[in-house]
Amino acid sequence: MFSALKPRRWAACLFVYPSRAFSASNSFYASSMAAAETVGAETGLYGFDVLKTPKGFRRFVDEAIQKSGELVTYISRLPPSMEIIRAMDEISDTVCSVIDSAELCRNTHPDREYVEEANKASMRINEYLHFLNTNGSLYTAIVKAESERVLHTEEAQRAAHALRVDFENGGIHLSDDKLQRVNQLNVEIARLGNKFNENIMFDPGFVDIFPASRIPKNMQYHFDAIYRPISTASNEISKVGDTRREKGYKIPTDSSTLSSILKWVSDAEVRKQAYIKGNSTPRANLIVLDKLIGARHELAQIMGCKSYAEFAIRPNMAASPDVAMSFLLNLSKSVRCKADEEFNIIREFKRQYLNQRGADLEPWDETFFTGMMKSSAYGLESSVLSSYFSLSGCLEGLKVLVQALFGATFYQVPMSSGESWHPDVVKLSLHHRQEGDLGFLYLDLYSRKGKYPGCAHFAVRGGRRASETEYQLPVVALVCNFVGSPLSSTSRLNHFDVETLFHEFGHALHSLLSRTDYQHFSGTRVVLDIAEIPSNLFEYYAWDYRVLKTFARHETTGDAIPEKLVKAMNDSRKRFSATELQRQIFYSLIDLKLFGAQNNDSMDTVSMVADLKLQHTSWNHVEGTHWHTRFSHLINYGAGYYSYLYARCFAATIWWDTCHEDPLSPDTGTALREKFLKHGGAKDPVNLLKDFIGDGILSCNGGSIPDASSLCREMDL
Repeated sequence: MFSALKPRRWAACLFVYPSRAFSASNSFYASSMAAAETVGAETGLYGFDVLKTPKGFRRFVDEAIQKSGELVTYISRLPPSMEIIRAMDEISDTVCSVIDSAELCRNTHPDREYVEEANKASMRINEYLHFLNTNGSLYTAIVKAESERVLHTEEAQRAAHALRVDFENGGIHLSDDKLQRVNQLNVEIARLGNKFNENIMFDPGFVDIFPASRIPKNMQYHFDAIYRPISTASNEISKVGDTRREKGYKIPTDSSTLSSILKWVSDAEVRKQAYIKGNSTPRANLIVLDKLIGARHELAQIMGCKSYAEFAIRPNMAASPDVAMSFLLNLSKSVRCKADEEFNIIREFKRQYLNQRGADLEPWDETFFTGMMKSSAYGLESSVLSSYFSLSGCLEGLKVLVQALFGATFYQVPMSSGESWHPDVVKLSLHHRQEGDLGFLYLDLYSRKGKYPGCAHFAVRGGRRASETEYQLPVVALVCNFVGSPLSSTSRLNHFDVETLFHEFGHALHSLLSRTDYQHFSGTRVVLDIAEIPSNLFEYYAWDYRVLKTFARHETTGDAIPEKLVKAMNDSRKRFSATELQRQIFYSLIDLKLFGAQNNDSMDTVSMVADLKLQHTSWNHVEGTHWHTRFSHLINYGAGYYSYLYARCFAATIWWDTCHEDPLSPDTGTALREKFLKHGGAKDPVNLLKDFIGDGILSCNGGSIPDASSLCREMDL
């Protein structure tokens, strides 16, 4: 199976245009005219001539299938050689161009016809993948190339091994009846995953709150007003005919709204109602999850594994569920004492606040009281913080980063007519004085209707060596949903948004700075254990005063952000950090246990999650809730969520050992680029990290785990 042919929000390549420098006064989003500026002949979306119209996606798929078919025939006639790997990577690059373009289009394009055609293209090309991933001649060619030792580079050997394993994970080596069942299971797993996510989207849950005064006035405009008849006097009544009615609000309990309710609503009963409803919706996903667990388990057993967790983790650095579980359990023990202390502090604060010595601390209390305690202790007002973080200034900060670390500069480059999908989009070249253009970055940063709701790093094409003299440069798209527009000079970010921007920028740099022979390994196309290291590492830059003072300036005075304010931000961040780490460990344990070894009896997932919460957090489980039915990472990760904590530990080690002393020095940048970023997935990840951080990676029962000591010291554990 071509693992690189699966949709990923990573990597890409296009054409080089004349560069035009910009400065703080001529920022990425200087004006909508700059954003929409075009040059040269007309092209299609992302520079693909074929995508000048929505129906161009049909031809895009046709041409990819035709070219790939020709390459399949070509490969089947080759003797075992390096050329087999190159040609198979060209197939991967060809099909990925369609998949990645369709993925970006259907998540960002404002034209519904483009979105619909991108959806159709995605379905068609994924159907063709079934042919490629079960093609015996391709599998035979890879097996021979790997076994006859004709591959002369480490990257080619890794590519052959990875491709063979991916083919076998797709069941190509199985008997016809087993292969047919594997194909059926993969279709069913995909269907169940889509259903799980659809249920989350379309069944957020609602609670009716009366009277309206129980909801803070500054939040009321977000919600639909509702009314009910009343028989007693009220200050919140309206008379319609002879009916006296009381006003209230219908509150959705989707994750985002629930977070706001739990943080800002002082009425404990409202928080309780919202918490219980939000954490027991959608109920239909209990059945969907049971079926998904069963389908993944059957698939794993056909593949010769005891569990789906074993099947999923086997290619990773952890190598087995036991290694990942050992890592999580040890981290859980390390954090427990500090988390319990934090729990007691929050409970005592609640008791003093309510003047009730025996008051218990409930799960719906956490966000409200920790927010209150942080605000009281550090005096951090969101409006004050955001006054230092204009979007243009933050983007200037990213420019400062790449210049200081890597000696490279972002230039805005004009787009050809038809290349952009919205007037807000700009295209940048990452240019190095000696090396030339390193790659291209589309920025689509402002919120609009119908757009992907979060922040993400999307692919267009991956970097690869196209010939002895030509390198296909990577191109990526950074998509966010910040409030404002290029015409607005008042677009401000809260610091959470700043951290998110730096996180996604870490992914983008991984793609832009990688220099692999094969796009199969370009940038973030790495084992799951290390995919989030660059993004977690660059979050540190968003909290470091030495970095922030270079771009965070007050909107009125122009003064750099005060060091005292940044210290307060970091102190606030650190407070209750053990509770948050404990939560992430709990999530990882849920994911690992759900897809672990199965008994003959069907699993009661609600009881299992409740037990894990009691064992590994300081908080009670609330009867009747089943939070995991809206945990979408069970679909995306599937026994791999532990990798987020792997990345946090590795990033902490890299930050404290390599970056912290001088985070903006060229020496730091050289170490990051030469020892990590440029290799993508081309090197064995264990050897890659051992060369970079030495004892920061440890051996454990046939697998590898991160040394968590840097993270623990950072958190005073």
